[in-house]
Amino acid sequence: MRSEIIKLCKSGAVKFSSDRFVSDYYLNNGHFVWIGRNGVTATADTLLAYLECVGEHGFSAGAFFVDTIRNDLQRVRSLRIDSLNNTVCSTYARLEYHLTKAYLRYVLGFGFGFTNPDKLFNRLDTVETKEPRRFPIYKKLYDIETTRPDSKFVCGILMSARNDSIRTVLQSTALCDSFYVSLRNALAGASEDRRRMLLCNMERCRWKMKTPFDIKQKCIVVNVPAFHLYTFGTDSAVDMKVVCGSRSNKTPLLVSCINRMDVNPVWNIPQSIVRHDVLPHAGDTSYFARNHYFVVERKTGERISLEEITAEMLESGDFRVVQEGGEWNSLGRIVFRFPNNFSVFLHDTPTKRTFSRTVRSASHGCVRVEKPYELAEFLLAEKDEWTLDKLRISMGMEPRTTRGMKYVSDKEDITPLVKSLYVKPCVQLFILYFTLWKDFDGELKSFPDIYGYDSIIYENIKPLTD
Repeated sequence: MRSEIIKLCKSGAVKFSSDRFVSDYYLNNGHFVWIGRNGVTATADTLLAYLECVGEHGFSAGAFFVDTIRNDLQRVRSLRIDSLNNTVCSTYARLEYHLTKAYLRYVLGFGFGFTNPDKLFNRLDTVETKEPRRFPIYKKLYDIETTRPDSKFVCGILMSARNDSIRTVLQSTALCDSFYVSLRNALAGASEDRRRMLLCNMERCRWKMKTPFDIKQKCIVVNVPAFHLYTFGTDSAVDMKVVCGSRSNKTPLLVSCINRMDVNPVWNIPQSIVRHDVLPHAGDTSYFARNHYFVVERKTGERISLEEITAEMLESGDFRVVQEGGEWNSLGRIVFRFPNNFSVFLHDTPTKRTFSRTVRSASHGCVRVEKPYELAEFLLAEKDEWTLDKLRISMGMEPRTTRGMKYVSDKEDITPLVKSLYVKPCVQLFILYFTLWKDFDGELKSFPDIYGYDSIIYENIKPLTD
C-alpha cells in the first residue's frame, strides 16, 4: 500500500499548496490516516458527507475526488476487488491518498483560502530602477496580515482525522457571516460572468485576516473597486466617493489605524513623482511658483533658490521638493495619517471635479476623499462646537458658532486655528478590494475589476470549478 501511495504522490498533479503537504507527508513515511486494521475508518464517511456539499460553494465534486472516493469505499466494503487496477493494495492506497488530498484541500481551502493573496498580488507590478537588473523588484500591493497554514497545523488536523475528531475540524471551516452567506446563496441561477464574480469575492472572504465584520467599534472601509468610503460603528453612518490609484499606481490593500489629522499640510513630494512630473520643469521658476513648490537640501534642511535648481539636483535624491500648505495643495486642506509601508494616506483634494467621474482611478496611490470635514468629524471621539468650528475655519469653511463668526469678522488675514488633531482612540482603517459589496441598504452591488484582481483569483481557483 505504501508503495502504491508513493506512486500516486509522484504522479499526482500539484494544483494547490495543500497538495504539496500530502506528498510531503507520505514521502516522509507518514502514518496512514484513514486505513486501520479493520479497513477504512468511519471518519471517511464523515468527510465524504462534507465533500458532497462543495457544490453549494460553486465547486465541482471532481475537484475533491468525490466519485472516486465513493466508488472505492463501496468496492472495499462489498469486496469487489476484481481486476488488475483494483487489487486490494491499489484500492486501499487510492482511498488513503484521495481522502487525505480531499481533506486537506477542503480544510485548508475553506479555512484559509484556496489562494495566497500575498503571492497573488505582490508579484504583479515591477519597480522602476535606474540600472537594469537581472531579477525584477516587485511592488508590494497587498500588506494585510493573513494567516496561512503551516506543516504543524497540517499534522494537527491529520492527527484529528486519525483520532476520530474530524467533525470538529470540518465544522471550524464554516463561514457563517451574512456577507459570505449572501454571496453563496446568489450562486443559484447566476450567469457565468456573475458566477465568476461571486466565486472571486467568496474566496476573498476565506482569507484569514482581520475584517470590518470582526470588530464592533467604529471603523472606516475603503472599497477600491467601488471608489467609495464607508464608516461603521456609529448611529450616523457616513459614506462618500473616493479617488484611488490608477492602474499603474495601484492603491495598496492594507489594514491600519488612523491616529492623526493634519490641517493645511505641506506635501513632501515622493521621488517617483518628482522624477516623472517635476523633473522636466527644472529651471522653470514660474512652474515652481505657480504650484507653490520649494526645494530643500535633505541633509541641511536649507531652502534652495528656485533659480539654482537643476534637473541633476532633483534626480540625485539629495533634495526634497515640497508643496506649501493651503487650498492649492495636492493634499487639500486636511490629511488623515495612519502607519503603513507605502507613504500613502487619505486626504482632501483641490481637484473636486474628479469625483464626478464614474471610474475614479486617478491618484498616485493615496485615497482622495469627497467629504473631508465629515470624515474628520466622524474620527473625533470628543468634540464640542468650538473645536469643530476651529476645524472648519482652518479648512476655509464658514463657521457656525457665534464665537467662530466673530473670530472671522475680526481678522483680515485668518490664521488657521488647528494644525493637527490626534485621533484617540485611533480608528481602524481597511483598504480592501471587493467587486461585490453590500451597501447600507443591504443590496449586493457589483463594481468593475479595475486592477484585474478578479481575473487573477479566478485563474487560480478555476481548477476547483471544472
